[in-house]
Order: sequence, then C-alpha cells, then structure tokens
Amino acid sequence: MTLNLLTALGGIGLFLIGMDIMTGALREAAGPDLRRMLGRFTASPLRGTLTGAVATGALQSSTAVTLMTIGAVGAGLLNFAHALGVLYGANIGTTLTGWIVMILGFKLKLGTAVLPVIFVAALAAMLAHGRVARAGRALAGFCLLFIGLDMMQGGLDGADALLHPEMLPGGDGWGGRLMLVGLGVIIVTLTQSSSAGIALVLVLLGAASITFAQAAALVIGLNVGTTLTAVLAALGGSRAMRLTALGNLLFNIGTALMAFPLLGLIAPILHGTWLGADDQTALVLFHTGFNMLGAAVFLPLTARFAALVEAMVPDRPMHMAAPLDKRLLADEGAAMEAAQSVADQLRQTLFTALAKAIGPDHDLRALGSVSAQGAPVLEALGAYLAKVQIAPDRSQQQARYVALLHQLDHFERLLERCHQRGRIDMLRQDPLLTRDVATIRAALARDADAARFSRLARLIKYRAERFRRGALLREHAGLIEVDQVFARTDAIRWLQRVADHAERLAHYAAEARTSA
Repeated sequence: MTLNLLTALGGIGLFLIGMDIMTGALREAAGPDLRRMLGRFTASPLRGTLTGAVATGALQSSTAVTLMTIGAVGAGLLNFAHALGVLYGANIGTTLTGWIVMILGFKLKLGTAVLPVIFVAALAAMLAHGRVARAGRALAGFCLLFIGLDMMQGGLDGADALLHPEMLPGGDGWGGRLMLVGLGVIIVTLTQSSSAGIALVLVLLGAASITFAQAAALVIGLNVGTTLTAVLAALGGSRAMRLTALGNLLFNIGTALMAFPLLGLIAPILHGTWLGADDQTALVLFHTGFNMLGAAVFLPLTARFAALVEAMVPDRPMHMAAPLDKRLLADEGAAMEAAQSVADQLRQTLFTALAKAIGPDHDLRALGSVSAQGAPVLEALGAYLAKVQIAPDRSQQQARYVALLHQLDHFERLLERCHQRGRIDMLRQDPLLTRDVATIRAALARDADAARFSRLARLIKYRAERFRRGALLREHAGLIEVDQVFARTDAIRWLQRVADHAERLAHYAAEARTSA
C-alpha cells in the first residue's frame, strides 16, 4: 500500500512538472501571436470569450492568458468589459485539458506509447535551439502528462478498498458535496494546478472511490480554486490586476452557484447522451458544460458586471511605479506593457510640469514634484526591465525592449534639464524667445507626437543660430553684458535640448507600441 501511495504521489508530481514544462514552452512559442490576437479580436465581450477560449486551449494555461489580459488592460489595449469576455473564454478553454486527459490518457492509454517520444523530445530540447527546442520542451511536457497519469492510475488501482464514497465527510448528501467543493479549492491551492486536480478526480472516479456527484462537486471546487491564486497574487498589485482577479473570482463563484444545485439532476442527463456513456466522459462534459453555461449567463450582463467590479475596486492614488508588478514578469509581453504604461505616465507628467514651468505663470511646483519623484521611478523601471527575459529569436520583443531602454536614457537626461532652473528664468526674461517658448509649451502640454517635436527641434536649432549672432551683436553694441550673452545662448540651447529629448521619448514610445 505504501508503494502504491508513493507511486500515485510521484505520478501527480510528474503530471505537474509536465504541465509546467509544456505550458511554459507553448507560452514562449505562441505568446506574442496570442497577445496580438487578444488586442485584435476582442472588440466585444462575445469575441473576447471566443478569443480567450482559443488562447487558453492553445497555451493550456488560463494563468498565462490572465496575465496577458492584465497587461492589455493596464496598457489600455483592452477595456475591462472586453477583458471579462476573455476571462469567460479562459474558463472554457481550460477544460480542454480534461478532454485531453480523458481521451488520450484513459481511452487510448498513451502512457507507455509516449516513452520513445519523450526520448526524441528530450534530445530536441537539449541539443536544438529556438523553435525546435521549444517544440521539444512542449512535447516532452506533453509526454510527462501521460506518464504521470499512468503512475497515478497504477498507484490508485484498487483504491476503492481503502477509499469509498461513504468514507467521505457527509457521504453523498448535499452537506458532503458542499464540503467536497471546499476540498477542491484546497487541492488547487496546494497543487497550483486545476489540471492536476481534474486528472486526480478522474482517476478516483475510474477506481470507483467516489461517485459521479462527488467528483462533480470536487470539479466545481477546482474551478473556483483556480481564481484564489490570482486573487492572492493581485493583493497590492495594480488596479488592472485587482480588477481582473476579482472579476474572475466573482464569475467563477457565480458559475459554481449555478452548477451546484444541478448535481442531483445532471448525472442522468449527461449519461443519457452518446458522449457521457461512462462516468469519466460525463464528468469532463459537465466541467465544460457548466463553464459554458456561466459564460452564456454572464455575457449579456457584462457591462453591468464590469461596472459592479470597478465600483468594488476604487481607483485610489498609487505610486507611479505601482504597475511594475513582479508577478507580470512571468509573461514578458505583459511586463513590458506595464513598463511602457509607467513610461507613458512619467512622460505625460514630466511634459505637463515643463509646460507649466515655462508658461506665463512660471509655475515650478509641478516641476519640483516630478523632479523628486522621477529618479525613484526611473530606478524602479530600470530594475524591473533588468528582470525581463526575452528569447533571442524574438526580434519584435527585443526591439520593444530596446525602445524602453532608450526611453530610460532620455528620461534621465530630461530630468537633468529640469534641475537647471536658471535657464528657465532666462527664457522668460528675453522677449525674443517668447514665440519659441510658447510653441514648445503648447507641444508639451498636448504630449505631441514625435514628428511635431522633430519639426520644432529643427526650427529652434535654426533660430538658435540666428539668436546667438544677434546676442553677440547686441553685446558688441553695448546693449547687454557678456555674461548675459552666455546666459541667453545657454537658455536657447536648453530649449533645443528639451525639444530633442521630447522628440526621442515620443519616438521610442511609438516604436515600443509598434513592436507590441
């Protein structure tokens, strides 16, 4: 008996490792394409649901899709209502794992057949590079699923002699089923994988250790339990993360409340179909069915549901670097979207402060504030980007990363200009600079595009040359002192440098968005 238990535990461990390896490789292989799909095909909650289901089925990880969704919401690529549609679909897509386990693991029993395949996959993963290596890792993880599943089945074979339905708390009554829902939540919390939980429930159901209703109650608990991990991870995170986690939790609780009362009625209906002739197939069908039912009920109410969740998560003032959540580093695209959102906020804040400082009111308060806040934000942004890992063959992601690093450089240079208050004072004193100052101020206030700043930088450079000659002539004529000549030329040079850095920041921000 001890050997059987150890075998079952080893099988669960192999299943978890296989799932982690497979989903990691699939996320690396398909992540950028799926991220673009999330942005392109989620124009409505319904399309978001279809997209979320396809994306989760392809990645075999609802967590990865949730991270992508959080990044897209935080970057403003998705509004929250459409993101909810993606979450509905992710809950449907994650049920595909149960079908794969049931058909290939229990019906076709591929545990032994995949042994030579995992040898080839391991060689590809270790000896090849790029796409071939990722395909090898994904295939190796896929094979480990069925080897682990075989070990679970072997270890729990005959488990009905030690565990049978009457032994579970509350038996097969409603109280017992409710306790099993809670047990399902605990299983997911411990294993951090609903897929492993589904596989274990299917094995126990096949061994007749639990009834169909008890297995269905466990599956409901597994479904709810997947959201608790995200809720715990979202605590202290950005508002986009907290909105997404709470929306997912409430949706799954609502779905569970719809599915639980049906446990007494659903078994005869599912077993009466050609698909649900046996308990294991009927259980997987139930898992998919109640998630589809939940999506069908929530879809027409998405706008109101989104408003409710947003009211429950107020948009409280947060530190500018708050979106840099370390939990988003698991997906490089989501991490860079968070980094770009911080860069955008810093750029807009800095441009607004500069516009006020060189404006007619000469308001330096905002500039002083952003000068003090900017250095810590840049330090946090640089440290965050240093942790982002991108595969060498991801040219677009690499280009996006480089654009973010360029923005860091120009932010540092522009913040240095912000401390040169004497140049700002001189700009206000010379009436010949009034028009150039007003032009730059208007562009900064509007957060203009790179082309606008580029034209202004060229114009100011041309005028600066004329201004220097004019200042020298005025000094030669005795109209101004020599030190005033240098002060005025330094001021016009400061204005030119501000325009240059503003143009570079706008350019690299646009380049980062294009690469995304």
